[in-house]
Amino acid sequence: MDFDTVMQELEALGKERTKKIYISNGAHEPLFGVATGAMKPMAKKIKIDQPLAEELYATGNYDAMYFAGIIADPNAMTESDYNRWMDAAYFYMLSDYVVAVTLSESDIAQDVADKWIASGEELRMSGGWSCYCWLLGNRKDYEFSESKISKMLDLVKETIHDSPERTKASMNNFLYTVGISYFPLHEKAMDIAREVGIVEVKREKKKNSLLNPLESIQKEVDKGRIGFKRKYVRC
Repeated sequence: MDFDTVMQELEALGKERTKKIYISNGAHEPLFGVATGAMKPMAKKIKIDQPLAEELYATGNYDAMYFAGIIADPNAMTESDYNRWMDAAYFYMLSDYVVAVTLSESDIAQDVADKWIASGEELRMSGGWSCYCWLLGNRKDYEFSESKISKMLDLVKETIHDSPERTKASMNNFLYTVGISYFPLHEKAMDIAREVGIVEVKREKKKNSLLNPLESIQKEVDKGRIGFKRKYVRC
């Protein structure tokens, strides 16, 4: 499938209701409002096509950018490619669910995510923390340095309440993910979640979110899901 065909197909799949939901979360025109599940048949046909992914991502159309992440070749992308994609990620659904997800399937994931976390920029930091969530939820525990993840937990404890709003939400997800999916530090994640308490995330035009990491981890503990790993990261 070529670029024009994909764009026509995405436009045909768009729904006004879905478009409104995306806009309420921070998306802006151009976009069609395509449900992610509706993209699967097209993704199965194309599989991986990095040049097409680059064309689609460059449109600035939210649905095309999302689909680009599904068909991208994570290891064909360099650090500068990921930075370029992150520069164009204008809200969290792109930074955390497109760029961070694609990065998490690459060999350079931790190196790039570390730099984003240290950047001081809200969406880069959010994408960096989110990338670790995707990594920890999918890769084997031995692929991570326990001391590094432990230091990251300490950083969450020290800085989460003073971090930018979207970064706060992703740090909260990181704390939750370590508690569920990284067995060596499950207890430490529980202790820090207890210390952190309620995390308030302010949202434009919406009610503030009150996140309770300890309660979220405990719910999964009660279901016997400690050590849970996803089979796939991208849909």
